[in-house]
Amino acid sequence: MCGIVSYYGSKDCVPFLINGLRRLEYRGYDSAGVALMDDGHIKAVKKAGKVHELDKKIKESPISGSIGIAHTRWATHGEPNDINAHPHQDKTGKIYLIHNGIIENYSTLKEILIRKGFQFKSETDTEALVNLISDIYYADGLNFEQSVEAALNQVVGTYGIVAFCSDEPNKLVAARHGSPLVLGVGEDEYFIASDASPIVEYTRNVIYLDEGEIVTINDSGHSIRSMDDDIVVNRETTEIEFSIEEIEKGEFSHFMLKEIHEQLFTIKDTMRGRIDPVDGTAHLGGIEEHMNRIRDANRIYITACGTSWHAGLIGKYLIEEYAGIPVHVEYASEFRYRKPIIDSNSVVIGISQSGETADTLAAIRKAKETGALTVGICNVVGSSVARDTDCGIYTHAGPEIGVASTKAFTSQVTVLFLLSLCFGRDRNLSSHTGKKYANALLNIGDQVKTILDESDSILEVAKSTVHADNFLYLGRGLNFPVALEGALKLKEISYIHAEGYPAAEMKHGPIALIDEKMPVVCLAPHDKTLEKVLSNIQEVKARKGVIITVTDKRTPELEKVSDYIIDVPSTHPKVFPILSSISLQLLAYHLAVLRECDIDQPRNLAKSVTVE
Repeated sequence: MCGIVSYYGSKDCVPFLINGLRRLEYRGYDSAGVALMDDGHIKAVKKAGKVHELDKKIKESPISGSIGIAHTRWATHGEPNDINAHPHQDKTGKIYLIHNGIIENYSTLKEILIRKGFQFKSETDTEALVNLISDIYYADGLNFEQSVEAALNQVVGTYGIVAFCSDEPNKLVAARHGSPLVLGVGEDEYFIASDASPIVEYTRNVIYLDEGEIVTINDSGHSIRSMDDDIVVNRETTEIEFSIEEIEKGEFSHFMLKEIHEQLFTIKDTMRGRIDPVDGTAHLGGIEEHMNRIRDANRIYITACGTSWHAGLIGKYLIEEYAGIPVHVEYASEFRYRKPIIDSNSVVIGISQSGETADTLAAIRKAKETGALTVGICNVVGSSVARDTDCGIYTHAGPEIGVASTKAFTSQVTVLFLLSLCFGRDRNLSSHTGKKYANALLNIGDQVKTILDESDSILEVAKSTVHADNFLYLGRGLNFPVALEGALKLKEISYIHAEGYPAAEMKHGPIALIDEKMPVVCLAPHDKTLEKVLSNIQEVKARKGVIITVTDKRTPELEKVSDYIIDVPSTHPKVFPILSSISLQLLAYHLAVLRECDIDQPRNLAKSVTVE
């Protein structure tokens, strides 16, 4: 979950490293640090807190160098402080390393190294690795690249690492296993980062490292090898698809607000060229070659984490209704530890915004071992999910910088809408029903704009409930996952405790918590669930709960029992979850702003969860 950025070239790399860390800060912001190679000497600066604290410290005592490594940390082993910040050095002070991942056997390695006379300053797992490299380098007569590889062969766990050594000053070594790394190739300069966002400003030509690859950069250029078989990898560069403007806030106060508003375009981008309104179907080129296996599947598993899991739940409702295929939605973190009923007639769909979520990748790999067809839904071209699955679909949401997912979620849901339409029309869904569904999706743009234009009315609801300590979100059927997602958004960025519940299940516990201080958000679309939802609202009202109703059609009954109503444009009942999700994103955003929370970098969270 940490962010890694490195430079090799002839320029002073401090501005690039600091700028790169800012672009990667969504991956972790507990501490930050840099190490620079300058005329064969290494200088390092580390600081607890966010990147601006590190920048301030460097400006007070400037350093420079044309080879550098930098890191922004999400703490796993050891509290956030200066000592535990990366880069970490070996006992000689000649080897420095940055690391994203977890060294699971670090305690064993540490014990061995202590017996050899090594001393440790930090509580991190990473310090064991850098000292292990040092032990091999100075004892075994290997060069630096060989020493790094030999050390990594003793590691159990995951890593994306970059390291250098002052004894071989014109060399940078990086490797990955389980944690992403991207190599940027410029004019006589190289860049390494956890993702492409720090690189795009300097070059659009990148190479995405595969699992088990190690890259060495020196004055002669770069060389990539597979550590498994020592084969040299000759891989052409690919072009970064997004622009620098897409990763800037522009006129918006926060990335989250920008990304909420971008849904006006990203949902349409996800659908572009994929919907056939005449036949009422969807065409998804990424899975076309495997439609026979999908058609014959006896069950589908959707596996994901967090917000992506909520999207998967919506997908379950849609695919089961339209395609008639049983769908099981699994937390990826649990899926891998049990024995799900999977075989070659199963389809396993892994959903991940970054395409690097560790648990989701582990679940996909487990599914492949059983012979199941694996399908990836992700946002990042060249990501591990995209490479590890048999086929897949990109969401085309563009870079999402805000830690709390917004546009990525609605794009994932849109892809699942398209999948349900595609699978349904391939099986039993009528042309008439397909056309209605397809046209409702195509017309969603104006409806999203209406919601965004009504943001001020949602702000007024937030002002009236800002002092609440607890929220309850209720939904039925397709809108139960929306309740879960709405509650999650509120928790993530406002630090208000919130729960999402099936509306009928409220009576089995949460109703005990309801009083005049608790806002209850009720999803009440004008569909077959309305009467039941209205009954649930009345149960809340009888306990003096504060009713916030989200609906696409006001009725006298709803107006009578609601303290506040958030209006959603009338649409196809299956599209309501997308529109209501955007309204709930805005509610969470406004509440967090009013509470003066850090919107884009909420405490303790990181955007891409690359550790298990």
